[in-house]
Amino acid sequence: MRAAVLSDIHGNLPALEVVLAAIAAARPDAVWCLGDLVGYGPWPNEVTALVRDQADVCLVGNHDLVALDAAGVGLDEFNREAAEAALWTRRELNDETRTFLHSLAPQASQNGTGLYHASPRDPVWEYVLSGEAAAGAFAAVPDSLILVGHSHVALASTLAGGRLSLDVAPAGTELELTARHLLNPGSVGQPRDGDPRAAWLMLDLEGRAARFERVDYDVRRTQDEMRARGLPSPLADRLAAGL
Repeated sequence: MRAAVLSDIHGNLPALEVVLAAIAAARPDAVWCLGDLVGYGPWPNEVTALVRDQADVCLVGNHDLVALDAAGVGLDEFNREAAEAALWTRRELNDETRTFLHSLAPQASQNGTGLYHASPRDPVWEYVLSGEAAAGAFAAVPDSLILVGHSHVALASTLAGGRLSLDVAPAGTELELTARHLLNPGSVGQPRDGDPRAAWLMLDLEGRAARFERVDYDVRRTQDEMRARGLPSPLADRLAAGL
């Protein structure tokens, strides 16, 4: 069983298109999406339609929920630019996008793997960016493999023999999945680990292996469209640096 994992697309259609092309070339058995299809970017409906058609499993993220004006996920949870983009996205969503996003949950289980938008302890909000958060995630569930998104940082955490490691996972990082692992594929549409390329993860569950991938995309096209649609300029500017 080989699965391609993507997360945090955030309405960035050019980034999603190149990732899906790379995934198609790799010919996995399944495509898993960890949520945040919308928010920040200018193509929420187009991105959601593509994910709906091509992902075998999809989660809902906090930006999806705020765009739906869902209970318990308010604009006050977001910084000024993110809240402004969320309001823009809320007005932009069509009925098909709303229906699909409403059908999703923030966590799932596939082939013995736990999938969470944010973390096992809080599938919507918790960032797993520290050893403490990773330890909490491992303690919260029995899964040997945990997949999370939300932070926009490609990460690999391993728990073996009572020792825990947590490291950024640059492009080309390969892991043997021989212990307990928590992996974040990074962000397709808004990377924040210093690499502006679109990120995704390839899993080989039978071969017990994982590889972190990055793909170049037309950042300028996305930036130009964001500015043309009146989305906050800082959200467009940061795409060039992957921060």
